[in-house]
Amino acid sequence: MRDAIEARIVERLAALRIAAGLSLEELTARSGVSRATLSRIERGETSPTAGQLGRLCAVHGWTLSRLMAAAEDSAPALIRRAEQPEWTDPRSGFTRRAASPPGPGLRVEITACELPAGAAIDYPAPPLPGMEQHILMQAGMLDFTHDAESWRLSAGDCLRVKLHGATRLAAGARGARYLIIIGQP
Repeated sequence: MRDAIEARIVERLAALRIAAGLSLEELTARSGVSRATLSRIERGETSPTAGQLGRLCAVHGWTLSRLMAAAEDSAPALIRRAEQPEWTDPRSGFTRRAASPPGPGLRVEITACELPAGAAIDYPAPPLPGMEQHILMQAGMLDFTHDAESWRLSAGDCLRVKLHGATRLAAGARGARYLIIIGQP
């Protein structure tokens, strides 16, 4: 059974697909997510992974944080910890919390992320080419690869990149806890 935020995310994705006039076959061709998987996600039979959500967001030109915020009812100035939407990837255990989701007139968003020990996530493309990301490590270790460059991040390190190609995030033996500050291009 889906939790409420996941159900709203999936409903929003389906609405975006319909609004764009895309069939499941067309969305498959653009995202690389199989038609069967897309259909099962939309029917609530399976949970999307972080990689699948990344691919679908890229098709629509949305960040996952924006998608999560759109699944919420409002964009208040103060977002209490208990009100911050959180999503967990069923495959990797990756948890993403929209600490400061996008809102009307705001161009920066902050997500709090935790990647379990040994887990990795691959994104074939950014949701918005040229999107700025600052990754601020809080605990553990994270190997971050963007195109042909790789960095190993430890607690206190901050990596700043503009995304144009594929990225890979892989947690060390003790996992990784970090913030991602996203700036729209």
